[in-house]
Amino acid sequence: MRCAEVIAGGGALAVVTGTAAGLALGRAAAVTAVAVVIAGALAALWFARNRFRSWVYQERDEDLIVERGVLIHRLSVVPYGRMQFVDVSAGPIDRAFRLATVKLHTAAAASDARIPGLERDEAARLRDRLAALGEAKATGL
Repeated sequence: MRCAEVIAGGGALAVVTGTAAGLALGRAAAVTAVAVVIAGALAALWFARNRFRSWVYQERDEDLIVERGVLIHRLSVVPYGRMQFVDVSAGPIDRAFRLATVKLHTAAAASDARIPGLERDEAARLRDRLAALGEAKATGL
């Protein structure tokens, strides 16, 4: 989904930039402007693909581990008993690709974790499982 957004945005920006540079400065400037925009779009595409691949989550017996990060690696460990609620959201582009984001809310704002880009069915399964585990683990407190 993010790659499609980058490609569409980069293509539109290349057309607009090339047209504007061509009208204002000539053909050579248009070619240079389009090349710069395409190079930027390719860099953004590389980053979007690596960012997607960097998200990992693992369900364990007592907690959920969420790892992410391309340049800065971040690891979050969320104990099931500390979860207050689990939220599933999907914007219009997410819905077009049948994707959703699962967000875990805890009492500490800094410990909130999210898992984007899940298929809608997997997001619903994870939400139900985390809610059940959170309720079962919280009763022991």
